[in-house]
Amino acid sequence: MECIVHFDVEHTDGIKSLRGLLFLEEGKAPGEQELVDMFKDMKFDVRLDDREKLVFKPLNPAESYSEIRITSFDGGKKSAAQENELKSIVGNLLPQKPSGL
Repeated sequence: MECIVHFDVEHTDGIKSLRGLLFLEEGKAPGEQELVDMFKDMKFDVRLDDREKLVFKPLNPAESYSEIRITSFDGGKKSAAQENELKSIVGNLLPQKPSGL
């Protein structure tokens, strides 16, 4: 299963929102090592600093960023609200039935 990881990188001049991709077994959540490896593949050499808030800090304090914070995971499953929004959009795009005379 594909899992898109949404995260913010805090630089001195502002925050940059990025995404990463993990391939996981169905129904499995990403673990610490999988996230660290994903960041390493993206040239962010980090360690987990706050497990509850999912904050990672650079191993090298001279890096141009001070922390990475995971904001959400997207496992590709649609929520009921997303499905209702999609049905509403499709319903508005379909031609309306003619009214009776």
